[in-house]
Amino acid sequence: MAKRMLDCTASDLKNFTKEDYLSSIAGSEGRVVACECIGITMPALVDVTNAEFAAALGADMLLLNMFDVEKPVINGLPKVAPEDTVRELKRLTGRMIGINLEPVEEEIAAGNSDTLWEMSQGRKATAANALRAAQMGVDMVLLTGNPGNGVSNKAITDSLRAISDRLKDRLILAAGKMHASGVTGEGGENIITKKDIGEFIDAGADIILLPAPGTVPGITMEYVRELIAYAHSRGVLTITAIGTSQEGADTETIKRIALMCKMAGTDIHHIGDTGYPGIALPENIMAYSVAIRGIRHTYHRMAASVNR
Repeated sequence: MAKRMLDCTASDLKNFTKEDYLSSIAGSEGRVVACECIGITMPALVDVTNAEFAAALGADMLLLNMFDVEKPVINGLPKVAPEDTVRELKRLTGRMIGINLEPVEEEIAAGNSDTLWEMSQGRKATAANALRAAQMGVDMVLLTGNPGNGVSNKAITDSLRAISDRLKDRLILAAGKMHASGVTGEGGENIITKKDIGEFIDAGADIILLPAPGTVPGITMEYVRELIAYAHSRGVLTITAIGTSQEGADTETIKRIALMCKMAGTDIHHIGDTGYPGIALPENIMAYSVAIRGIRHTYHRMAASVNR
């Protein structure tokens, strides 16, 4: 069994395989924090990437949203060749890096123009884009959807199967939805069901993503707990996600959500990217981390040098 992620340094993660990452996460017993960041917005600290900021606040994993594998941009990053963008971010943060890819319903996505979330070709959940991500050094691909882009559970399953057929041994594959993503009929408890989870697993998912309790109408701790228990019974991990801008709520709300996710049994705790545009409120990243693992592990993660 790999060293638990809770205790890993940058040099530990540098040589991890896919199996090592999954074992390390499982061994941390629900104390892994994943922070979602946007690289194409102005960084909160101007000349320091949002990913570096999140890592400094205690994130164990960094999830890049709206990252275009054809035109990779992370503002605040030192100048590097486009194909080295992810590797440079890993060097600076010493963290596991994932990206979102979106299995969009084209007719819905076409109506979501002139917004922050407008789709581009390099963000689509295709096998070619996943392969390009793997070649850039990405450790995990999450198939999910941004607001209004029209990502259905069927589209996730189809894309997951295509990517898994080519890259199952190379990439950690995560799948699920944080909100309805513009699909009529997939809101509330229909965002993700036990049937959906079974289909995702059969299509090759290693990790199932679910909305965190209290973030979507009808998504209770009991409901999420039942789905997590099912996912675990099928041998996969789970990640609960705050994808409804509540990463910009007060710290008391964040701590309540964190403890509900812990009680539900999740392996990874995700906090979204729009407290400020591009990153959760800094105090909320720390509050979440302290709630699920205390100051000892939070400060250890914050203090450990990337040179270790």
